[in-house]
Amino acid sequence: MGFETSESPQLRLVDGGSRCAGRVEILHQHSWGTVCDDSWDLKDAHVACRQLGCGVAIDAMGYAQFGEGSGPIWLDELKCTGEEDQVWKCPAQGWGQHNCAHDEDAGVICSGFVRLDGGGGPCSGRVEVNSGGGWIPVPYGNFTLPTAQVICAELGCGKAASFLLDLPLREASEQVWAEEFQCKGWEPELWFCPRVPCPAGSCPHRGAVQVVCSEYTEVRLMKNGSSRCEGQVEMKTSGGWRTLCASHCNMANANVVCRQLGCGVSISTPKGAYFVEGGDEIWRDRFHCSGSESFLWNCPVTALGISACDHGNTASVVCSGNQTKLLPQCNDSLSNTAGSAASEGHTANCSDSRQLRLVDGGSHCAGRVEILQQGSWGSICDDSWDLSDAHVVCKQLGCGVALEATISAHFGEGSGPIWLDEMNCTGEEAHVWQCPSQGWGQHNCRHKEDAGVICSEFLALRLVSKDQECAGWLEVFYNNTWGSVCHSPMEAVTLSMICRQLGCGNSGTLNTSVPLREGYRPRWVDGIQCRKTDTSLWQCPSDPWKQRSCSAKEEAYIMCSGNRPKSCPATAPCTDKEKLRLRGGDSECSGRVEVSHEGTWGTVCDDSWSLAEAEVVCQQLCCGSALEAPGEAAFGPGNGSIWLDEVQCRGREPFLWACAAAPWGQSDCKHEEDAGVRCSGERTTTRPTRRSKHQFASVPVPGIFSLPGILCMILGALLFLVLIILVTQLLRWRAQRQVLSTFEDAVDEVLYQEIDYPINPEKESLLNSPEPGGQHAVATSSGYDDVEEISVPEIPSSFGIREKNFFLEEGGGARCSQTGISPQSLKEADNSNMEETASLFILRKEDPGYDDVEPNTL
Repeated sequence: MGFETSESPQLRLVDGGSRCAGRVEILHQHSWGTVCDDSWDLKDAHVACRQLGCGVAIDAMGYAQFGEGSGPIWLDELKCTGEEDQVWKCPAQGWGQHNCAHDEDAGVICSGFVRLDGGGGPCSGRVEVNSGGGWIPVPYGNFTLPTAQVICAELGCGKAASFLLDLPLREASEQVWAEEFQCKGWEPELWFCPRVPCPAGSCPHRGAVQVVCSEYTEVRLMKNGSSRCEGQVEMKTSGGWRTLCASHCNMANANVVCRQLGCGVSISTPKGAYFVEGGDEIWRDRFHCSGSESFLWNCPVTALGISACDHGNTASVVCSGNQTKLLPQCNDSLSNTAGSAASEGHTANCSDSRQLRLVDGGSHCAGRVEILQQGSWGSICDDSWDLSDAHVVCKQLGCGVALEATISAHFGEGSGPIWLDEMNCTGEEAHVWQCPSQGWGQHNCRHKEDAGVICSEFLALRLVSKDQECAGWLEVFYNNTWGSVCHSPMEAVTLSMICRQLGCGNSGTLNTSVPLREGYRPRWVDGIQCRKTDTSLWQCPSDPWKQRSCSAKEEAYIMCSGNRPKSCPATAPCTDKEKLRLRGGDSECSGRVEVSHEGTWGTVCDDSWSLAEAEVVCQQLCCGSALEAPGEAAFGPGNGSIWLDEVQCRGREPFLWACAAAPWGQSDCKHEEDAGVRCSGERTTTRPTRRSKHQFASVPVPGIFSLPGILCMILGALLFLVLIILVTQLLRWRAQRQVLSTFEDAVDEVLYQEIDYPINPEKESLLNSPEPGGQHAVATSSGYDDVEEISVPEIPSSFGIREKNFFLEEGGGARCSQTGISPQSLKEADNSNMEETASLFILRKEDPGYDDVEPNTL
């Protein structure tokens, strides 16, 4: 039975590193004491967590895992049901009744009061709280940056980089927390922040809040020990102030730094100009800013495979110094080739508001090339587009070198202006618009000629297995090649990141007992160590890229918590259909795209939605190829969460969530922007849908002229053509056989006539004379030992057949030297299907006595 007291006991967790983890201690009779671990389990621990407002119990620990306490041992043999609101109300032996020592003190790890959910990691996602009754979203009313900062600090996730208000709830019936939090920013945890109850227990602001935390917390420019608007770029992280590498800093990054510091725009980026000896290791993270971001940590970041920076090669920036004193805008004339070779480390002539990006390629380092000019994003025509042009794009974006310069709208057709045409870069320009061209907006192209690039820093991830969806050999696509990943050290945080990025659950394990893989492949990277704040594997630090980063026995085989057998036969390359569906269409292969995540169905936003993404959906659902990629809720708006946004596929991914995208649940869209697809899998009469900005293909016409019908007609015509060619070759071969057979009969008749007359002396002297530079023949056959080497005048070859010497050997065979030809060689030519027509081999009569050898003509 439970124990009531006249005073009010208190509960706390100590020595666990936070308010919601540690050794369980109770204040009773003015003394803090512990709880014995006899019968201590998750039900008991759950009561403790709920009582403290720390969510639910993750682990119930014994044997003094958080160290031994002191003072009394107040409770033993607890048998909670899990529904009690206080630990001392659970059945137990009684206050102070036990047979334990402090080496049996009980402990608990709770989930905590707040979490960020659905954002690709523990440091980004929807804000939810749990006081013991389940996770509930926080309302967005009066939510401010200080509240976001308290949440990020409590979770050990650095500082808040951004937050988004009024997110749609995942279910129409979902309830929000009945209080609004109004933190000041100095509180240690959200639990201690002031709260304002919602009127009548129901908050008018029913939308949710999304927060993104970042390990990067501050940035500064240091010169001579003081921070100002020029100097060495330094960023503050959980490990202190770190300098950035100059190799990873371009003008777009520098503009963001200057804007963030209120120092105007960047004038130059002199490498190592303000370097100070004795600093920490230079930070490896590479930022890929477009130049329009408000904070440096809002830019895409990569750290995987990045090499260490050379000593002294620190990034420096010189800003204009005043936010209102901007440099003159660039004019619209393109720089000439001579003027374009200037390094980004030198002074810029103007404040360039243009931006560059790659879209619809699944990464910021692959896709269709687009330029922001005069406030509009537009593409580049592929006339004269080559690797030199593509290299400038990759270099400008910090994406390595160009592997491929794609043409003919390889990554889908763009929209808006076509800004540039007839590019003629040398490869040395700092910006692609500095290359010679016809001029802004001057072209004779359509969007079917949009240019694209694939850079060496383009990355993709997959698990390779014959029969499992979320287990297999981990491979990364780098430098245009798939290669394996090494498993050292690959801790739980890294495994969780990999599985989440692949849509395969929230955790994973290494399997080191599988047999070694066969075949040759690069082993690209080792030493991956993800941090809590990383939102993708590309942000995780590692050893540099190498062809041989480890041995074959160290290749990583990972089993994710979401593992399942492949659901489709080998003849149907579709996967995981139960988590993807189409709704609102006229067949099972058309409609609004919906995905299941965390047990609830939600939609996909149409930002960046194109035929490449639609193709992945159609293949995953075994619905053939994509015909349309309509957006703007063409099949009607959905409800619940918008699970995916900014999805960017290459078209060959096994499932939609293997494509690059914003973290799960992070979207700035409404359901009026829900994405849809129409696949070729079923031919049905289609109802008209309104044309959208994402629609690239026309609706198929039912009947023989549908896509399957046209393919069948083409295949039939090709098969008929092949049949005609085979019959022609057969007839020709038979004719050649007949001609060669007739020739062999004639030659055999000549060879086997009897040769029995004596050789006269003149002939013998002729035979024994030095051999001329023509041909000779030797016959040494059984029964014809009187035939010796005969000099034969040189015979011109016909139809390009090289002349050879032939020799009759024992058994009636023949062999050839380099300058003659024999009947046997002609037989071999026949057996080898020689296409050349055999010419007659003529034996000239040197003496009337050789009347048994006659010239023949075939």
